[in-house]
Amino acid sequence: MKCKIGLRRPLLVALCASLLACARVTPTTLAHMSVAKLTHVSRLILRARCLKNSTAWDAGEIWTFTTYEPTEVWKGSAPPRVSVRLLGGRIGNLTSNVSGVPRFHAGEDVVPFLTPTTRGDFSVVSWVQGTFRIHHDQRTGEDTVAQDSASFETFDPFTRKFAASGIRDLSLQELRSQVAAALRQEPGAQK
Repeated sequence: MKCKIGLRRPLLVALCASLLACARVTPTTLAHMSVAKLTHVSRLILRARCLKNSTAWDAGEIWTFTTYEPTEVWKGSAPPRVSVRLLGGRIGNLTSNVSGVPRFHAGEDVVPFLTPTTRGDFSVVSWVQGTFRIHHDQRTGEDTVAQDSASFETFDPFTRKFAASGIRDLSLQELRSQVAAALRQEPGAQK
């Protein structure tokens, strides 16, 4: 009997420690944001080509750092290279995957809505909602965008339901126009 109790105690301690660790985890819910809201919250909006990704440990977490070359700046001022930090990634055999965090690939053309971090780089506003992938139609020459949240459910506070509500197949020119219209509505904007 003593042997069975001796095995149960470490198991019970491990279970309690696991429950305490989980109690500190807080969930993230992304509330739906319109293009106008994304524009107002962002400090930098640009069309950019993804150059490269790297991962590194920082403050006990795995982070992915993506370097962009801006090709158009729609809001703010951009240096020749923009570094974006997003939680998660892969280092060796360890993978940290955070739902709702976009991942980028070298050569990709995107419109990210960005906010500065305290470390001097940027993060994407509202993750998948602030990420628009550009698709170039070789036949027509037209550029369209798809918002990453088109396939990711966000919370709509008006309906109080979760739904995939991202933008699909919008012309790049129309997205540019929506951002410009939102910028004209910002306080201090010249009318």
